[in-house]
Amino acid sequence: MKGSATLKTMLLLGAGMAGVVTPVAAMAQDAPAPQSAQAGSPEETEAAVEEQGTFRNQPSDGLADIVVTATKRGEAQNVQNVPFAVTAFGAAQLDEQNFQTLQSLSYNIPNVSLSQVGTTPGYANFSIRGLGINSSIPSIDPTVGVFVDGMYLGISAGVVFGNFDLEGLEVLRGPQGLLFGRNVTGGAVVLRTTTPSNTFHADVRAQVSSGPQVRLSGTVTGPIIKDKVQAKLAVLYDKDYGYFTNEFNGNNNLGQNRTLIIRPALRLTPVEDFELILRYEHGKYDGDGAVASNHGLFSRDSFRVRIDNEGFAHNYWNMASAETNIDTAFGNGKITNLMAYRAYNSNVGNDVDASPELRFNGNNKTHQKQMSEELRYAGTFGRFDVTTGLYFFTQNLNYIEQRVLNLGATTIAGGGRQQQETYGIFGSVDWHFTDTLTLNLGTRYSTETKKVAVANLVPGGCDYAAERCNFTFRDKNTWDGLTPRIGLQWQPSDRTQLYGFWVRGFRSGGYNFRNVNAAVAPGPFDDEVQSSYEIGLKQDIGRFLRFNVAGFWNQIDNVQREIQTPVAGVGTAQIITNSANARVRGVEGEVTLRPGYGFTLTGQFGYTEGKYTDVFFDLNGDRVIDAKDFALQLPRLAPWTYGGSVAWAHDFDVVNVDARVSANHRDADWYNDQNTGLLRAATMVDANLTLRHGPYSLSLYATNLLDEATFGTEAPLPFFPGSTFSSLNKGRVYGAEIAFKF
Repeated sequence: MKGSATLKTMLLLGAGMAGVVTPVAAMAQDAPAPQSAQAGSPEETEAAVEEQGTFRNQPSDGLADIVVTATKRGEAQNVQNVPFAVTAFGAAQLDEQNFQTLQSLSYNIPNVSLSQVGTTPGYANFSIRGLGINSSIPSIDPTVGVFVDGMYLGISAGVVFGNFDLEGLEVLRGPQGLLFGRNVTGGAVVLRTTTPSNTFHADVRAQVSSGPQVRLSGTVTGPIIKDKVQAKLAVLYDKDYGYFTNEFNGNNNLGQNRTLIIRPALRLTPVEDFELILRYEHGKYDGDGAVASNHGLFSRDSFRVRIDNEGFAHNYWNMASAETNIDTAFGNGKITNLMAYRAYNSNVGNDVDASPELRFNGNNKTHQKQMSEELRYAGTFGRFDVTTGLYFFTQNLNYIEQRVLNLGATTIAGGGRQQQETYGIFGSVDWHFTDTLTLNLGTRYSTETKKVAVANLVPGGCDYAAERCNFTFRDKNTWDGLTPRIGLQWQPSDRTQLYGFWVRGFRSGGYNFRNVNAAVAPGPFDDEVQSSYEIGLKQDIGRFLRFNVAGFWNQIDNVQREIQTPVAGVGTAQIITNSANARVRGVEGEVTLRPGYGFTLTGQFGYTEGKYTDVFFDLNGDRVIDAKDFALQLPRLAPWTYGGSVAWAHDFDVVNVDARVSANHRDADWYNDQNTGLLRAATMVDANLTLRHGPYSLSLYATNLLDEATFGTEAPLPFFPGSTFSSLNKGRVYGAEIAFKF
């Protein structure tokens, strides 16, 4: 399956940054727009149906606006006017890229990796600008926050499953602590599902791809009472019959799984200035455990697997939210209240030694419940745009893990329980003190308390079947942080924006629920604080060229690291500590060119460089802190990302044609702090051809055409030379989709 060559020459069209410059408006995030064009309202949704379908519905001789709502203002904004780095995708762009999970966008955005860890299906290990976690321990808070319809997902588990029924997606690069709170020091991924419409619409799709994999989805929306009550029902069924072959038993369907998501919603507008949106989601994922290769047995560019335990993964979740929007004459503003709830459960078993003998089988169970509420106001007073709000989040987390080792002769188990509460208050002001200059000021205060009980991973540490543990460590701690932001925008025309800002980020401390070394306390480790500077230029030239470019400089103090060490007898040992201070800096850009004749060309690039400026912990395990530790590269930091795409659209008499090909590259990056596990460099080449006739469309597509072998984990193991647990991603995939929209 491996491709014979790697693409060396990429389509790199220039420098640009904050906002994927595609021809279709993208809607995302939880901020309501003004009454005349509220983001996600039926009026806007119906307009988007007309605009987001294809390129040909955009002006053929100019650039389209890209609309984002990540500022949480009371109105949607053109991405060219937003003073920070954000890449936005509308529904059409997600279709063009055969978007199924967040991981499918992992190569398409500069300085961004949206990979899953692999040891637990659906577990996000996202990294932005070199800041990311390297763990499947649920007590480890992410550096990249994920928000669905405004709801923050409290743990990284259950994030990278099937996605569909989206109005838009935004990837915010850099610290977002002012508006989004703690644990977004790297950035934020913001998704918004479609909102019930005031006119009837349906979107039905059937897709089959090599593996094989069958994917069926449907969204139906319309009014129950015209202008008063609108409803939606969206359903996804995805059956993957298994892409890989297990050489141990000849199973050609390794990696099979099944996903079901049911998503109803209701929108109530009983009076002109009031809106209530009720959303619910039920999801279920069942399948094999991790598909892992061992690079002590097979080459790093192969898809070969030989495991004696194919494992299992059972996940189910329920999510609900109530979003209330009230227009007010005070500041011509809007009051928004969002109440949200999520319950997530998983039961996973894996062959962690990734070999044909029982050296290390791992099982874990996670139970999580969270509730949150955000109340905010956005309004305008003369030259002042004001956004302010209050936030509350609470979460209960139970985790238990079991390891079966040494041909079944040894069993150890452990885990932890955590209760936490988070409070936040924030406010920001944009002062347009001249017609071209705007001063951005804001701050947020967050406080978080965690109460834990931890059982070390030792023989008898927990009764795994009964989910009862012998908790030997109990503690309670509180962390708080202030995340101010100061920025300046200069907009001499509606085609040019130059901006700069300084902001702080705050990632709360915590505890280690996977504590193998009983001589080391499972915590607490302290909070991580980031100071970030960014300057950027967003520029339209004529009606055909748009480019955005930004440079950034981050100083991270008390870097939280999970130090993974191969240890005979227990497999691996994890110590979580504040290990160092680090500096990360770089540049990134995006560009769009529309030369005419139906063509759209896009390009993106990112460069990131990082180093340790101080080291407090022996990172490489040689029992001394010296120059060798300082010389280590930061994990999850790929120096170069770059790529581009060419799209063409044309209306024929009977059939409308949209075609697209893209090539995107990401350099190799280290998986762990010791720099002993390297994630391969890869170039993703994808292609798509769509034929449309009226409400019908047929799409043919291919992803990873070079058949690159990539993996989300490269964890060294102690069992034999070169032994690793390397969770595989799929290679080349061909597929076809039939869609019907009316």
